[in-house]
Amino acid sequence: MSDSVSATVKRSWLIPFWVGSALLAVIGVSVLGLYWGVYNVAADVPHTQPVFRLLEAVRDRSIAVRAADIVVPSDLSDPERIAAGAGQYAEMCSSCHLAPGMKRTEISRGLYPRAPELRRGSRVTAAEDFWIIKHGIKATGMPAWGITHDDELVWDVVAFLRKLPELSPEEYRAIVRTAPKNHDAMMKEMESGDGHGSHQD
Repeated sequence: MSDSVSATVKRSWLIPFWVGSALLAVIGVSVLGLYWGVYNVAADVPHTQPVFRLLEAVRDRSIAVRAADIVVPSDLSDPERIAAGAGQYAEMCSSCHLAPGMKRTEISRGLYPRAPELRRGSRVTAAEDFWIIKHGIKATGMPAWGITHDDELVWDVVAFLRKLPELSPEEYRAIVRTAPKNHDAMMKEMESGDGHGSHQD
């Protein structure tokens, strides 16, 4: 075998060897870092930008894929549905996501990732809003409201979220006052079997 052929053969197995060794080294260092608690998970210490961007991308794609086949009701602009959602939002959501004219609360100040201020609008679709509200998001403080609320109640909140960015503080308070029932009454009705009771993923 000529020297040139021998050198080529040698290089052909050296490259995979060094690539594999580098990958094993990275994995080993990562495992040791996890064991030693190198990464700080405290909520008052932000993620590094690479970690934040990675988690953000994973979250956005996960939601988009799972919400793709959700059928959005045609009546999200119904004033009664919006009013019903306003009452739920005021009781369940405003302490974290705030409302028009509302100052940041102790809960909203302590959350990380910070809960989006939905009064400023949202870039997600109605179907994605529904999926997020129903299923929640791991390690963010966002609960899975679908465990305790049927789909129609969740859609009521989605309907209100579509309207929320347009509301002044006075309009927000007025629409909350028109909510048909308080949250406790709605939950009792649903638990008794008199509520909407429909479900989709």
